[in-house]
Amino acid sequence: MGDMANSSIEFHPKPQQQREPPHAGGFGCTLAELRTLMELRGAEALQKIEEAYGDVSGLCRRLKTSPTVGLADNTNDLEKRRQIYGQNFIPPKQPKTFLQLVWEALQDVTLIILEVAAIVSLGLSFYQGQEWDLSKEKQFRGLQSRIEQEQKFTVIRNGQLLQVPVAALVVGDIAQVKYGDLLPADGVLIQANDLKIDESSLTGESDHVRKSADKDPMLLSGTHVMEGSGRMVVTAVGVNSQTGIIFTLLGAGGEEEEKKDKKAKKQDGAVAMEMQPLKSAEGGEMEDREKKKTSAPKKEKSVLQGKLTKLAVQIGKAGLVMSAITVIILVLYFVIETFVVEGRTWLAECTPVYVQYFVKFFIIGVTVLVVAVPEGLPLAVTISLAYSVKKMMKDNNLVRHLDACETMGNATAICSDKTGTLTTNRMTVVQSYLGDTHYKEIPAPSALTPKILDLLVHAISINSAYTTKILPPEKEGALPRQVGNKTECALLGFVLDLKRDFQPLREQIPEDKLYKVYTFNSVRKSMSTVVRMPDGGFRLFSKGASEILLKKCTNILNGSGELRSFRPRDRDDVVRKIIEPMACDGLRTICIAYRDFPAGQEPDWDNENEVVGDLTCIAVVGIEDPVRPEVPEAIRKCQRAGITVRMVTGDNINTARAIAAKCGIIQPGEDFLCLEGKEFNRRIRNEKGEIEQERLDKVWPKLRVLARSSPTDKHTLVKGIIDSTSGEQRQVVAVTGDGTNDGPALKKADVGFAMGIAGTDVAKEASDIILTDDNFTSIVKAVMWGRNVYDSISKFLQFQLTVNVVAVIVAFTGACITQDSPLKAVQMLWVNLIMDTFASLALATEPPTESLLLRKPYGRDKPLISRTMMKNILGHAVYQLAIIFTLLFVGELFFDIDSGRNAPLHSPPSEHYTIIFNTFVMMQLFNEVNARKVHGERNVFDGIFSNPIFCTIVLGTFGIQIVIVQFGGKPFSCSPLSTEQWLWCLFVGVGELVWGQVIATIPTSQLKCLKEAGHGPGKDEMTDEELAEGEEEIDHAERELRRGQILWFRGLNRIQTQIRVVKAFRSSLYEGLEKPESKTSIHNFMATPEFLIHNIPLIDDTDVDENEERLRAPPPPSPNQNNNAIDSGIYLTTHVTKSATSSVSPSSPGSSLHSVETAL
Repeated sequence: MGDMANSSIEFHPKPQQQREPPHAGGFGCTLAELRTLMELRGAEALQKIEEAYGDVSGLCRRLKTSPTVGLADNTNDLEKRRQIYGQNFIPPKQPKTFLQLVWEALQDVTLIILEVAAIVSLGLSFYQGQEWDLSKEKQFRGLQSRIEQEQKFTVIRNGQLLQVPVAALVVGDIAQVKYGDLLPADGVLIQANDLKIDESSLTGESDHVRKSADKDPMLLSGTHVMEGSGRMVVTAVGVNSQTGIIFTLLGAGGEEEEKKDKKAKKQDGAVAMEMQPLKSAEGGEMEDREKKKTSAPKKEKSVLQGKLTKLAVQIGKAGLVMSAITVIILVLYFVIETFVVEGRTWLAECTPVYVQYFVKFFIIGVTVLVVAVPEGLPLAVTISLAYSVKKMMKDNNLVRHLDACETMGNATAICSDKTGTLTTNRMTVVQSYLGDTHYKEIPAPSALTPKILDLLVHAISINSAYTTKILPPEKEGALPRQVGNKTECALLGFVLDLKRDFQPLREQIPEDKLYKVYTFNSVRKSMSTVVRMPDGGFRLFSKGASEILLKKCTNILNGSGELRSFRPRDRDDVVRKIIEPMACDGLRTICIAYRDFPAGQEPDWDNENEVVGDLTCIAVVGIEDPVRPEVPEAIRKCQRAGITVRMVTGDNINTARAIAAKCGIIQPGEDFLCLEGKEFNRRIRNEKGEIEQERLDKVWPKLRVLARSSPTDKHTLVKGIIDSTSGEQRQVVAVTGDGTNDGPALKKADVGFAMGIAGTDVAKEASDIILTDDNFTSIVKAVMWGRNVYDSISKFLQFQLTVNVVAVIVAFTGACITQDSPLKAVQMLWVNLIMDTFASLALATEPPTESLLLRKPYGRDKPLISRTMMKNILGHAVYQLAIIFTLLFVGELFFDIDSGRNAPLHSPPSEHYTIIFNTFVMMQLFNEVNARKVHGERNVFDGIFSNPIFCTIVLGTFGIQIVIVQFGGKPFSCSPLSTEQWLWCLFVGVGELVWGQVIATIPTSQLKCLKEAGHGPGKDEMTDEELAEGEEEIDHAERELRRGQILWFRGLNRIQTQIRVVKAFRSSLYEGLEKPESKTSIHNFMATPEFLIHNIPLIDDTDVDENEERLRAPPPPSPNQNNNAIDSGIYLTTHVTKSATSSVSPSSPGSSLHSVETAL
């Protein structure tokens, strides 16, 4: 894309020396001019700005804005700008209309059969499902827009810093950009400090691009700020910005292109990412690679979806078989009875009658199928998730991906950040070490030497982001407001506590007068600013993590403010006597230092290690970040619920350990590990510096605190826990993060939580759920809701399967014995409607209770239908079948009415069959109450009134049932019943509740014969697609892991493959392999079954595109490395596929025969 943009200059003739022509609306630039300008990059862009506007200030003048004061906050002016230059809004793709959704739903096979069988009866039940899809669609659009509205950006208007919604940005605004921002519009840099941008979303290049006002000032929308800060003038918004232009193209180009692009991107991404070397511990390249990896969309099915899909398929198959058998038996019975036993002949005039019989049999068959197939399952899931998502908003969880809500219920581990999640993120300096004295509280200004005080105030005020401020409290008696980076706020608060002010100093040295800024990032863990001194020399102020910065100090200020040399021995003393005691109090220690450069000796500012070295320490301060009061209780709840909480932080290990103890993450007497990032890496990597899963499996189960960790460490830990198979069950991991650097870990986790307040846009983009209050307790709420979704589905399944089993057996047996289903098609559809749509609504909207947190998580492998549920399903089925068959065969004697069995074809509805239908529905209604509990609890009425939807539906269904029976007549095959008959039906229904208590008394442990059902998809059932995805996941380090057995398989496979290749060469080139076009994609080629042995991906997509030379080279002698194990075979094969026509003589050293010999 970059190249395209660069070459595009040829197509736009340069305007010859413009003399400020009169432009639209009185501005000095047209929309077209600005669009052309934003297509340029680097030097070309600078040249264009110089030719057309002189410099950036000239551009600002043309746009009638000031680089320092910004726009006037004048509504008319802003409106005018929106009219001329457009607004910052990209119109969304047209949502699907109701009719489109209806049409999609109509493609369902069962529905097509049903439409043939009973179009009218269906209208009702089907319309409801669609309503849900529509409301689901609307709800998520609502969520999306809420996320968009909540995104704010900092601009300068009237000289004031304001947070405005992204949609309110206009061309000419002066915007502040800082670390972690997702740029909402295109702009030109006015001033920048060490600004680096990740433009991969536009260009596909994963390297960060350094931006500066004098080299490359173009900032593009949709790109991420990875380091530094700056100010830009907005030059294009909405559909005219670079992202907007791409969106417009996508919208026009249709979805086909989009799909192709995605596929291509995914493959390119994989190639690019594998090419980069893996760096150890603090490696930056690994991060880039992971970021690259995360750009491929998450396609995995959630745990629940996997289990449900499998279950639905199984039930569907069973239903189909049952219905087919029913139809066959009915037809055979009728044919044999009529033509063989009674000996009739087929008469032409009787054909219509016979056809009607066959149609009736077909309808009975379809009815059995309809009742057997649980169409309500997807509906129940959707309702349950949609309902939970809506309610979770109230609990400060903004869910971005639906299935995250349910996955959270299965979470077994949470890796949490410390700052802001477990702590309040309102930091204050409480201890300090100044001039050889350790102060346990804020020292009086008079106690400090003026020189030290002056240096300290300068170092803090100037060497922090100017956007960080402390503002007076909003209410009387409240605490001052902290704006910006909280650590910097603590330091500025320290300056105010020392009775000095930082604002005058900042006005004296404004941001654009700063000579050089090295902004904070996760690798440096420090920030430095250089200012020019009046004598022509330079002074560098630096602040950062104390143990890192003290290593760079060679001097320290003593009590009188004089320099004293600071040797390694002195440093160890300070660490032991000052830093460790502070850290053990749970304080975060920051060192503040400076360095002077004499005039005439300007250093090479790009050589950062040289510049930020030889420092003089001014002070070490201890910053307290109090633990949130509600966190220890929340963590206790998690531990009780079987969820392990781990803290992953960039802080000092002692501080981290102290906070972890306060939170209850680590308990005295427990066997746990607290590691630093370096030690963690040492333990999990082998001699070659590659991560080994076996080593990781020894570390993570006991690990509770990971301190001084880099983003890569966090990602490694999360990936290691998810991929681990060492425990009795697979782990489901949730991760919290707020920084840009947490992106890869958030993306990798099963559920990623981003902070809504402190979180950067990059983190929010990578997450599944946004915590709108940044609070750990909200995560516990999410766990509760997730478990509730799971339980709701289980309740619905328990209810539905009972009805299914009974209805199918009744229809089947009835049809076989009496040639007619006791439950008519329309009645079955009504039962189907109660048990599918209404029951899913009633049972899927149960509110969660605290008791959900008292059990262990289900994990990935636990079946959906537990033994207890199976016991309930079969137990209730036995009761219902006993009642119905009794009524069917002896009911007419009991009630003293005419029998409904063996009635002629068009006879009026009988009371006998109406009683059966009515009793059946009553039993379902009372069983719906039983289904509210799935763990064998006795009190099924517990909390029933807290769910008004449930009560309404049960009573409503009862009301409609009365109407159907008393007034349904012929259409519903019902005959009105007397009060006595109604009371008997009700009595049998209430019997369900009593029977439920009997079933609850039987201990499940005794029933070993019961099978569980609805396990997650097994390892053997992964589709080729999933495997192809899995292949991308396997990184270099992991490939080293699974040695031994796999190598044997791969070795064998390699020989087979090579022999197969030889055969292919011997026969004509095209016979052995399909035509080259048919296997263009390496993915398809690799997914053919012979390449998959025991589900181990045998090849990495990326190897193929490496140097063509390696294709011809004989395979390297395999060291113990399973990624080489299949190299040669596959290389040759792919080579043949790519250029099957290129002749390779069988005896040439690089040919297939040769490589087989080598391999053997």
